Amino acid sequence: MIKFAARSALVLLFTLLGTTATFANSLVSTSPMSGTTLSVSPTSVTVTGQLPLLPDANEISVTDPRGVRVDDGTITVNDVSVTVGLMPLTESGFYTVTYFLFAEADAPLEGSYRFKYQAPNTIAPETPTPEPTQSQTPASSSWGTNIFIVLLLVLAVGVTIGLSLYARKLFINR
Repeated sequence: MIKFAARSALVLLFTLLGTTATFANSLVSTSPMSGTTLSVSPTSVTVTGQLPLLPDANEISVTDPRGVRVDDGTITVNDVSVTVGLMPLTESGFYTVTYFLFAEADAPLEGSYRFKYQAPNTIAPETPTPEPTQSQTPASSSWGTNIFIVLLLVLAVGVTIGLSLYARKLFINR
């Protein structure tokens, strides 16, 4: 009987430990993905966890190859994701994303990952070159269209006069 109670206690203990481990927050995805090489500067970095995050407790930072922060500090929490805006990246190399994600009643999920940014050789704004356009000839209307419009206008005035005379006759006969 004692062996059965001990075994039951161990099974219960391992079951409880196993269920708490399944609810632990873990990293689901990142954008840009860890280890990728980008040729276009991203505008933001997103880290997604498994559990809903606390709105004001999370931290995410991005540093360039020299260790200087390049994120703009604007953190947005959307349920299980944290997003931080980035300043335009100009230097080639590995950028490090460090994150601390806090979910309710869970240990903080902390870590870091790197992605590579390959900057273009020259970063210069593209100036548009004006292209000459041909002036369009104004659309001309034909005499037939003009006569048709004038006839419609005369007909509308005639209908208005007729309706007002009819209304006057009804009003007088009342």
